[in-house]
Amino acid sequence: MFKGTTIVCVRRNDMVAMAGDGQVTLGNQIIKAGAKKVRRLHKGTVLAGFAGSTADAMTLLERFESRLEENSGDLMRSAVSLVKEWRTDKALRRLEALMIVADARLTLMLSGAGDILEPENNVAAIGSGSGYAQAAALAFLESGSLLPSQIARRSIEIASEICIYTDNIVTVEALGE
Repeated sequence: MFKGTTIVCVRRNDMVAMAGDGQVTLGNQIIKAGAKKVRRLHKGTVLAGFAGSTADAMTLLERFESRLEENSGDLMRSAVSLVKEWRTDKALRRLEALMIVADARLTLMLSGAGDILEPENNVAAIGSGSGYAQAAALAFLESGSLLPSQIARRSIEIASEICIYTDNIVTVEALGE
């Protein structure tokens, strides 16, 4: 199975940014270094990042975007709808991925186990290097006035120096900056 990625989402005041590395690995081999795992959805008003199996994550992203359309961009309603389907549908239940979604007001972490978590401390992270990226982002938030996009990018870069499944080819998307 394809393994590893790191996604981090950082919120400061009315701004939010999400960053992800580009590495895709199969076993101990790097298959691709520039995959885009962070995207804008719903006319650019929602950020979404995924970790886990790429095919599974793409399926979930498509379904989440459909839920956003059905719910007029309401992030929480769309998340609840997706997670309910993800957990109860026989085919979706087998998908192996995690997602972070964010809009101007809210950040949520989603899983197939039925979890919808709103992170504390304005930072959310998923994937193999998530602990490193989260720690870096929290330190940057507490110690300075960098923009969320700057914090998110640098946090992934730091994680890439520690986690073998994270590279320093970073995609960043931001709202409100």
